[in-house]
Amino acid sequence: MKAEFLSRKGPRWYSIPADRPFLDDLAEGLLALTEDEGPEALSDAVILTPTRRAARSLTEAFLRRAGSAGALLPPRIRPLGDLEAGEAPFEPGEVMLDLPPAITPVRRRFELLKLVGALTAGREQTPGPAEALGLADALGAFFDSLQIEEVTGENLDSLVGAEMAEHWQVSLDLLRTALELWPRRLEALGLEDVSRRRVLLLRALAERWREVPPPGLLIAAGSTGSVQATAGLLQVIAAAPRGAVVLPGLDTDDLSPEAMGLEVDDQHPQAALYELLRASGVARKDVLVWGPFGGEDPQGADRRKLISLALRPAARTSDWLATVADENGPGVRTITRGLEGLTVISSRDEEACALTAALLLRETLETPGRTAALVTPDQDLARRVCARLARWGVTADASAGEPLAGRPCAVLASLAARALADPALPSVLLGLLKHPLVTLRRDPEALAAARDDLERSALRRTRSETLDELRHRGETARIPAGPEALRLLEAYAVALAEPDGPGPESRHAGDWALRLTRVLEALCAQADGSAGALWAGPDGEAMARLLAQLVEDGAVTPELTVAGFIELFEALVAGESVRSARASHPRLRILGAMEARMARADRVILAGLEEGVWPQAAGVDPFLSRTMRKALGLPAPERRIALSAHDFAQSACAPEVFLLNTRRRRGAPVLESRWLWRLRTLARGAGATLAGRPDLTELAEALDAPGPFAPALRPAPCPPLEARPRKLAVTRVEALVRDPYQVWARDILRLYPMDRPDTPVDVRIRGTAIHSALETFVETYPADLPADAADVLDRLYIEALRAAGMDAIGLAREQALAREIAAWMVDQERQRRSDGRRIEVEQAGQLTFATLAGNFVLTAKADRLEIGPGPIGRILDYKTGAPPSIDTVKTGFSPQLTLTGAILEAGGFPGLGGLKVEELSYVRITGRRPAGEISSAVSKSANVREASAAALEGLKARIEAFDDPTRPYTSRVAPSSVKLHASDYDHLARVREWSSIGEGEDT
Repeated sequence: MKAEFLSRKGPRWYSIPADRPFLDDLAEGLLALTEDEGPEALSDAVILTPTRRAARSLTEAFLRRAGSAGALLPPRIRPLGDLEAGEAPFEPGEVMLDLPPAITPVRRRFELLKLVGALTAGREQTPGPAEALGLADALGAFFDSLQIEEVTGENLDSLVGAEMAEHWQVSLDLLRTALELWPRRLEALGLEDVSRRRVLLLRALAERWREVPPPGLLIAAGSTGSVQATAGLLQVIAAAPRGAVVLPGLDTDDLSPEAMGLEVDDQHPQAALYELLRASGVARKDVLVWGPFGGEDPQGADRRKLISLALRPAARTSDWLATVADENGPGVRTITRGLEGLTVISSRDEEACALTAALLLRETLETPGRTAALVTPDQDLARRVCARLARWGVTADASAGEPLAGRPCAVLASLAARALADPALPSVLLGLLKHPLVTLRRDPEALAAARDDLERSALRRTRSETLDELRHRGETARIPAGPEALRLLEAYAVALAEPDGPGPESRHAGDWALRLTRVLEALCAQADGSAGALWAGPDGEAMARLLAQLVEDGAVTPELTVAGFIELFEALVAGESVRSARASHPRLRILGAMEARMARADRVILAGLEEGVWPQAAGVDPFLSRTMRKALGLPAPERRIALSAHDFAQSACAPEVFLLNTRRRRGAPVLESRWLWRLRTLARGAGATLAGRPDLTELAEALDAPGPFAPALRPAPCPPLEARPRKLAVTRVEALVRDPYQVWARDILRLYPMDRPDTPVDVRIRGTAIHSALETFVETYPADLPADAADVLDRLYIEALRAAGMDAIGLAREQALAREIAAWMVDQERQRRSDGRRIEVEQAGQLTFATLAGNFVLTAKADRLEIGPGPIGRILDYKTGAPPSIDTVKTGFSPQLTLTGAILEAGGFPGLGGLKVEELSYVRITGRRPAGEISSAVSKSANVREASAAALEGLKARIEAFDDPTRPYTSRVAPSSVKLHASDYDHLARVREWSSIGEGEDT
């Protein structure tokens, strides 16, 4: 083409077909100018691109195409989206001297947050900080829409009194007020909205270039002109003496009368370009092709025609029938050739899709010099692919970056913010002390040792409400915390303390951010006082920038409690992303849909082709209904689908394209993208099929599971006889019957579970508190009960719960239950003591019997023994949950009470002698109605003594069976126990795996 485009009479409109490498062709055409006018021909040229990435990529294209041509003075390449930040002629002072500066994004969000607070004040439901921030963003998007479309909100007045739902009427009133207040606030600040300022700059620049066109070459490339101000600037550029507009992928193949009539809907990929040409008064046939350079590619042209045909408006899908009517005709051949190099892969879920994409990228690297690009609007999928590539040590250039919230500095900041609200919360305290950035001026080894000491002594229990309580607990623990651990706790308290004492409970976000910054630096302080690596790296820099913006602009937010600040801070962090500082592979890129509009690679992977992902579903506007948008003159939400369709069409015309979709997302079925469905339908109509890669699917499935599928078998460890226990408590016998693996893990390997930090006061702790209260009560009043016995027992129970760590809310809930429990228990005490029987609580006993491998000792600790009158014994076991059923006791699955009865019969409780067991009962205590109930462990027709004897004989037989060295301690021998009786050792036994899949099953 050389430089012929300059000799053409203006206005000059061109298009680079979708199957061509846009930036390379653009650079080739511009470099042709240097052949006619010399290497300095481009030095005064200005090239406008839609985005910064496109500007960088065009620069790279110039370098590639220039090659060994010698010296070259490159043009000035500027992104249209950042006119106010560029060099001349884009400097605001040269275009509009009196234009106010733009408000910063963070300051704008906080100002809008304040506005939302004022608009919603006095309403029944006031939004929380995170919800208010979401409303502020939605309100900002509303203002942006008005400014970009250059419409005013005056049309809202026409809707006053119109029939609409009540909530839309509320929204209408709120928007009308906001439209009055927001411009006043900006005027008071002496600032301007970014969107409006950009529109004003575009309009001013267009007016300036209309009057005084630039003397040098002026090219606008890659823009679709979807913004009216941009469209106006493109018209001026096209009419400039040395100007031209190069459109991306205008469909110039179909010049039928219907297409020339621009019959496209809001969701058609050509909608924006057609509207631009219509507004500019340009016929589509007058838009010339830029190039092609290197000759026409027949396969690329066929692909372009295939995509154009598949994405035609619904009203023109009848063209499909005409195209495929002749199975040997040119239409079918075009479809068949266009399908060459196009592959579709459907994966079962997001994980499989990410792994497939990573394998395709990795496969590309096997061929020297080949490039690949993954294009997807799904940032989560992009991050998954990056993680899968890391297994091969490959880092792709991912434009979306990573979420800041998951990076170390952000995790630390979130924990520190929560510590401001509750410094003694064990999970937060441990999270901070174990964070790699936290040093508290200590050596890492010394810090770890002191932290572990503090964790063992004070944190793996029910929580303490304050740091002072936590210190006391550490000092008085069974194994007290050492001095270094206590000093570490003191250093932590100092780091969180405010230098001038506690401040107000409610503050502006800026004040909270300043305090958080000081806490972070104190936590990460090195021995020399520096903050170490806190602010280092991309995430540290991003967090420092966010906190600095909060400190600077946070004073305009409403006053927040610490809980409100945490909610706001975490919402802000969740919206931030950070680019990795690691070197990326030069031949791999992961791009968003818009960023890929002008990019090209040897292999293009389009992923996320599901409805709701690509294309994205029309967003839900909390402020505007469709009727309100129409009244304002705003475009329908579906216009975004047209832009997405254009991006898809551009990328799908690459020489080698893989279309990836998943059948399930987050466990739920999803529909494939409408574009993929259209391609399938068109191919099927032409008697063709979309190619697949079953080998790649099989590789993805086998990558993490090499070899045949072999599920884990039920574990059955078989320790030597000398390692097997010769002593068990009656409470452990149930584990031996139901799940022998538990006995192997706990009683043989001696793996004891640790309490988790901030252990909840659950049924187990309530039961312990009841046992403690009743033990103290009986020991204090062994015979006669006082007149205020119920009050005494009530107080003892609450004190036991408080000692166990129950918080104030839980204690308030238990107060009512405690009164009912105390009244019921005292009534039972009076009834059961009426015949003069003696009460013993928490008595220990044992019974030794001979087996094949020697003596075996059975131990028990009875909750309550009642002796007398005469040689009669009764055993009661307290329960706060449901007691075992009679059948469960009879079959030996819950032999605790019957075995305790056997020990009592044999005189195994010191000082009691042999007694005849008359009663074995469970006392269930709930505090509800009824507050408790007593139920027998054996049926009415059964003999209690015989049941105890049978339980003992059953135990002897079981112990003798385990005295066989070949008898394994198999996991979960009772099938009914798998779901009803969870164990602390289920994860070690991999119960969920072998019980769900089945032992030895082929799949």
